[in-house]
Amino acid sequence: MRIAFLMAPEGVEQIELTDPWQTVIDSGHEPVLVSTKPGQIQAFHHLDKADVFPVQEVVSETSAGSFDGLVLPGGVANPDALRMDGRAVSFVRDFFEKGRPVAAICHAPWTLVEADVVRGRTLTSWPSLRTDIRNAGGTWVDEEVQVCEAAPSTLVTSRKPDDLKMFCEAFMEEFAKRR
Repeated sequence: MRIAFLMAPEGVEQIELTDPWQTVIDSGHEPVLVSTKPGQIQAFHHLDKADVFPVQEVVSETSAGSFDGLVLPGGVANPDALRMDGRAVSFVRDFFEKGRPVAAICHAPWTLVEADVVRGRTLTSWPSLRTDIRNAGGTWVDEEVQVCEAAPSTLVTSRKPDDLKMFCEAFMEEFAKRR
């Protein structure tokens, strides 16, 4: 499987990128770093700069049809920047329209809210997003991992870095079902 990891040029929480990325590799699949601009992305450890990672594809030059699934890492600034980029929002929405699985952790559901794909779904996130999710028509739950199959596309969500082990296991299991 080819799995897209969508990130803004800066602001992603590094562990929410690197742990799922390694899980995809360890499962024998190909992770691809997609961003809104070419070059590299700047990851963070909460508010402190961490490592940089090379962008492999730019969202304006690729499509959901090129991938078997989508992972949306969090970090506060990352999804906030993505939801302000129309091409990134369309890219995310296209995964749902094509029935491809999506996984989002921590603050990443902000991008899902902007893409208008949470209505009628049950998901979890960092607790501060619960009102945004409810206002967008979703049901918010406080659980380690939530798998929602309420629409053509499976959605796997988790709350925070402490949930990464369960998140990675759940999204890989769900993504494998869609092959």
